[in-house]
Amino acid sequence: MNHLLSCLKTYRKEAVLSPLFKLLEASMELVVPLAVAKIVNVGIAGADRMYVLWGSLLLVAFGAAGLAFALTAQYFAARAAVGVSAELRSRLFVKLQSLSYSQIDALGTSAMITRMTSDCQQVQTGVNMTLRLLLRSPIVVFGAAGMAFFVDVRAALIFLAVIPLLAVVVAGVMAASIPLMRRVQEKLDGVQLSVRENLQGARVIRAFCREEEEGEVFGGRNGALLRTQKRAGVVSAIMNPFTFALVNAAVVALVWVGALRVHAGALGQGDVLALYSYLSLILVELVKLANLVFTVSKAVSCEKRIGEVLDLPAEPARLCPQGEIEDDCAVRFSHVGFTYEGGGAPALTDIDFSLRRGETLGILGGTGSGKSTLVNLIPRFYAATGGKVTVNGSDVNGTDAEELRGKAVIVPQHAVLFKGTIRSNLLWGNPDATDEELLEAVRLAQAEDVVRAKGGLDGEIAQEGKNLSGGQRQRLTIARALVKKPEVLILDDSSSALDYATDARLRAALSSLGCTLIVVSQRVSAVRRADSILVLEEGHVAGKGTHEELLRTCPLYREIEASQRGGAL
Repeated sequence: MNHLLSCLKTYRKEAVLSPLFKLLEASMELVVPLAVAKIVNVGIAGADRMYVLWGSLLLVAFGAAGLAFALTAQYFAARAAVGVSAELRSRLFVKLQSLSYSQIDALGTSAMITRMTSDCQQVQTGVNMTLRLLLRSPIVVFGAAGMAFFVDVRAALIFLAVIPLLAVVVAGVMAASIPLMRRVQEKLDGVQLSVRENLQGARVIRAFCREEEEGEVFGGRNGALLRTQKRAGVVSAIMNPFTFALVNAAVVALVWVGALRVHAGALGQGDVLALYSYLSLILVELVKLANLVFTVSKAVSCEKRIGEVLDLPAEPARLCPQGEIEDDCAVRFSHVGFTYEGGGAPALTDIDFSLRRGETLGILGGTGSGKSTLVNLIPRFYAATGGKVTVNGSDVNGTDAEELRGKAVIVPQHAVLFKGTIRSNLLWGNPDATDEELLEAVRLAQAEDVVRAKGGLDGEIAQEGKNLSGGQRQRLTIARALVKKPEVLILDDSSSALDYATDARLRAALSSLGCTLIVVSQRVSAVRRADSILVLEEGHVAGKGTHEELLRTCPLYREIEASQRGGAL
């Protein structure tokens, strides 16, 4: 609850004023039955019309004041609840930016989206209802019991007997509800995952006619959510019958005792009416309290889920102290190994190579050979689990992450563009870049035709670049990286959608940059002119050398080259 309370500090005034005005509203409700009793006992019993008139006007005044207090309380409660929810979402988003790739993989996209949407909304509702009812309902319940003692002690003993029983019911339901609400949100993560996967993979699903199977998967996850929600609903539904049964039993006892007391002349008819009103108030407030318990149970479980993310340690700027510069190599892997968390077998084993400044390294291998994993270790998206990776002679674990990623820029396999303009996307590389620098990067990336087709740098880019082809997206992401003017540029199979002619022009343009270049590809043609080529197979180095050397010494490289040459013919 620490995160929730810290968010609420900003709204201390609202958090105090909302319950305060609710208590003022409650005081109006507690006074009304006494006023009615007086009207009945004095005005109606004595046929005093003026007394009844003035008493009625007083009731109207109490009602108007109560309404004003209630509206004011609601305003402050809503203001605090919305503010807290917005702050939690902001903190979650900031935390997401600070998490490592491994933490993001462990969390899962769907779970993170659920926390930022459904969980935050449940917390908002919980805060709103808590500020309005957490103090009001107990005050009304105990206040009504106290006022009953003021009216008649003997009849009020019924209140004293029923309130503890009601408290036990409320506490028991709350204890059972909280873990169930947590499971509901976890099942909701699964539903979110199905929806997200089906939206992103709609074309693939239809291309393979998998609509029915995916519908079954969704149905299973949705059914699990439904069953969990039903269990939670059954527990919460128990409260109303129990509370109504207890209160109705108390009403029967009150009417019985009240009738005897009126018959004995110890109590007025208006007093019985007041006692019944107080018991009705208790019933209404307990129904509200039941809803509050259910809502708070959900909010508490959701807040815990949010807290789990906020309590995750941020990716450290350095994983170890900064050491001495070891050599003048642009990139060096010294017997590097890597295993994904929960991945079982190592993704990389004993990777050892060096790359001098200004050289080009090609990395070739089949699907799943570890190419992307290897290059992700250079900007330390993942930390090597064995060996050492250095960039410009400095251990990447001892280099500040921002500094490191300013030097080594990676263009990923999946071309990611953001909704906006070509200019706004390119400026991610350097917010201070001039139009000339942007256009130069576009020229080098062979994307001039894309910019022209969109009407210039201010051409619109749809969400995820949906209004561009795969090749156009890849060229713009390469241009974005070039705007940064990196010392080490990593192209992770980021020209796979380009035709051979455009790919050749791109490689020729990049070779003129003079920066250290790492090209990951499954095409021999994309790496054959590199200063050295690394051939990977199942996370191991199967061959290392130039194109000609590998043709002589690496059977796997010869096999790949022959298959692609044959395919080209």
